[in-house]
Amino acid sequence: MADVTTGQQAPEVDGAPDPRRWKALAVTLAAGFMGLLDVSIVNVALPSIQSGLGATPAGIQWVVSGYALTFGLVLVAGGRLGDTLGRRRMFLIALTAFVLTSALAGASVNEAMLIVARLLQGAAAGMLTPQNTGLIQDLFHGAERGRAFGMFGATVGISTAVGPVLGGVILAVSGESSGWRWVFFVNIPIGILALVLAMRLVPRSERAPGRLRAEIDGVGAILLGLAVLGVMFPLVQSEQGGPRRFWWMFPLSVLLGVAFVYWERRLARGKRPPLLDTRLFTATPGFARGAAIGAVYFSGFAGVWLVFALFFQQGLGYTALQSGLAVTPFALGSAVAAAIAGRLVQRWGRRLTVAGLTTVAAGLGVVAVLVRVVPAASVGFAVALPLLLAGIGGGMVISPNTTLTLERVPGATAGVAGGVLQTGQRIGTAIGTAVLASVFHAIALPGGDYQAAVSVALLCSVGFTLLALILAALELRHDHRSEQRMSHKVAATGPFE
Repeated sequence: MADVTTGQQAPEVDGAPDPRRWKALAVTLAAGFMGLLDVSIVNVALPSIQSGLGATPAGIQWVVSGYALTFGLVLVAGGRLGDTLGRRRMFLIALTAFVLTSALAGASVNEAMLIVARLLQGAAAGMLTPQNTGLIQDLFHGAERGRAFGMFGATVGISTAVGPVLGGVILAVSGESSGWRWVFFVNIPIGILALVLAMRLVPRSERAPGRLRAEIDGVGAILLGLAVLGVMFPLVQSEQGGPRRFWWMFPLSVLLGVAFVYWERRLARGKRPPLLDTRLFTATPGFARGAAIGAVYFSGFAGVWLVFALFFQQGLGYTALQSGLAVTPFALGSAVAAAIAGRLVQRWGRRLTVAGLTTVAAGLGVVAVLVRVVPAASVGFAVALPLLLAGIGGGMVISPNTTLTLERVPGATAGVAGGVLQTGQRIGTAIGTAVLASVFHAIALPGGDYQAAVSVALLCSVGFTLLALILAALELRHDHRSEQRMSHKVAATGPFE
C-alpha cells in the first residue's frame, strides 16, 4: 500500500536508529500512562468528590463518562494532526494541555467546573495517546518494534488495572475530604518532568508541506466524531438509562459512518488527503481484523474493573485500597507477560494472541466459579492465582495484537492508524462497561446477591473474550494460508523471480 499522506518520518542519522529512542519511548509512555490511568483512577475517588463538592449522581457520572467520551472522540483526529504537524510537536502540545486541564480539575470549586475540566482533560489525553504508537512506528524497526510495542502494551494493561490501587493509595494518604483533588494534581509534577525530558529526547520531525487547513479534513473529522459520539454517548450514560433513552443515536451513527466512508473515498479519488484513508482496512494486511480483535477484547477486559470494584466495595465491604489490591495480581501478570510477549511476537506472531485470549478466558472463568463457591471472607485470596493467570494472558494479547495490527501500516499514517486502533478499544470499553455493569446491577440490586452478580458479569466477559479468540484464530488461519501460498510460489518459480 502506498503512503496515503505526506507526513514525514523522524529522520535517522546515516540510516542508523536514533540513539535516544529508548529514553524517548520511556518519556512518552510515562505521559501516555497518565492519560490512560485517568480513565480508571477517578472511580475510587467518586465518593470523595460527591462529599467534597456536593455533586449530584448525574454530575458524578459525567465526571467519569465525560472523560471517556472526549477521549474517544478525538483519537483519530489527534493521530492525523501528529502525522501532519509532526509527532514531537503534537505530543508537546497535547501533554501541555493535559497538565493544565489536570490542574483545572484539581482546583475545581463546583460540579460544573469539574465536568468541563474532565471533558477538556479527556480531549487532551485523546490527542496525546496516538502519538505514542506513531513514535514507535517512526523510531523502531524489526524486532525492536515488537519490544517497544511490548512496553506500550504493558503500559496500557497496567494503567487500566492499577488505577484503583493508586487511587486508593492517594486517598489513604491525603484524606477522604480533599483526597480527590490529588488524584488530578499528581499529574502536574509528572507531566512537567515529562515535558522537559521530551523536549530534550524526542527527535524532531518535519511537518507536512502545505497549509494546515489543506492537510486536515475538517468535514471528515466532524462526520467521524459525530458517528463515534452516536455510539459512545448512550453507552457512557448507561447508568441513567442511556441506551433506552438515546437508542435513536445508534442508527444515526451508522448513517454518519456511511457518509464518512463515502466522503473519505471521494477525497482519496480527488487526490486530497483524507482524515482516514479507507485503504487502511482494505489494503493493509491484518489491520482490519486486528482492530476488531482489540475492540472485542476490550469489551470483555475493561469492564471487569468496575464490576470488581462494585463487588469488593459494596458486596464485601472492602476499602478502596483493599479493592485495588485484590486485583493487583492481574496487573502484575499483565506487565510481565506484555514485556516478554513483545520480544517473542516476531517469532510467534498471531499464535501469541490466540494463546493469550485462551488464558484470559480460562482465568476469568475460574474466577467466575470461585466467587460463587468460596466463602465471602476468603474470596480476595482465592481469586488471586486465577487473576494472575488471566493477567498473564492479557499481557499476551494487547502488545502482540498492537504490533501485528500496525506492523504493515505506512509510517506516514501511523498516527491515524494508532488512533483508529485506540478508538476501537475505547468503544469496546464503553460497550463492555455498559453490558457488565447492567448485568451486575440487574442481579445484585433486587436481592443483594453480589456473588452471583459478579459471577454472571464475569461470564459475560468470558463471552467477549471467546469472540475475540475466534477472530484471532481466523486471522491465524489466514496468515498460515498466506505463508503456504508464498512457499508454493517460491517453490514453483524460485525465490528471485
